[in-house]
Amino acid sequence: MNNFLNDRKAKLENFRKNIRKKQASYEPIDIPDGLFVKCDQCGAAIYEKTLEANHSICPYCEYHFRMNALKRMSLTFDQGSFVEFFGDIESSNPLEMPDYEDKIEKGKKFSGLHEAFLCGTANLVNHQVAVGILDSNFMMGSMGSAVGEKVTRLIEYATEQKLPLIIFSASGGARMQEGILSLMQMAKTSAALEYFDQKGLLFISVMTNPTTGGVAASFASLGDINIAEKSSLIGFAGARVIKQTIRQELPEGFQTDAFQLEHGQVDMIVHRKDMRKTLYKLVQFHQRKPGDRS
Repeated sequence: MNNFLNDRKAKLENFRKNIRKKQASYEPIDIPDGLFVKCDQCGAAIYEKTLEANHSICPYCEYHFRMNALKRMSLTFDQGSFVEFFGDIESSNPLEMPDYEDKIEKGKKFSGLHEAFLCGTANLVNHQVAVGILDSNFMMGSMGSAVGEKVTRLIEYATEQKLPLIIFSASGGARMQEGILSLMQMAKTSAALEYFDQKGLLFISVMTNPTTGGVAASFASLGDINIAEKSSLIGFAGARVIKQTIRQELPEGFQTDAFQLEHGQVDMIVHRKDMRKTLYKLVQFHQRKPGDRS
């Protein structure tokens, strides 16, 4: 009996030694940073290349990640048709705010743009349109004097050329480093759109995630057709700020795309994969001549 127990103890100790050797020789796998991305909505870990191939849409819950201006331009409009306008307009530091120039330079580096607003003309299934896209990688798509000037000039060009106008918004609002000069852009862009509207021209506003602050309170909400891209947050101030100000409980999800549609702030919610087709149908419909059934 003792021999049997001693044999079992010896085997058990030998097994433990082998386990310790394997643990000592184990080398953790080096997973490069950025290989997987966590979905903000469902929490799933998504392989970065899978996410990119799926137009930055979660394959599990269809949450729409933010998309930079250049990718959105390529995805939405005819390849090679985009002609950039007003690319030389860049931000300055009129109020001499500390560190503002550094933030501008970081915005240029992260976005690959000279300013937060990319604009010009492009073809949408052979229909020429004036197009502008805010890029959240450039200081969260905030609107300063340069952005307001570019938006206004694009609207004026579309007015002169009688072109449909499409603007994609993705913004945290007015750029606080420029103070009142930034807030003035709300009035300037809205006035340009009023003149555009008087000419009977079509403005389609596409609000993406997020569209807030002074941008939401000005040109982004003034479309003849207001579209919310799926998964978009749309509103003026943040929920916490509103709650602290009015001291009231807020409706659940009151800044979501679905809530905005239900309450008439937007006319439709469109999936990113359907955006090009939807915009084309809207532009085509509004360019039909009386009696044209094609």
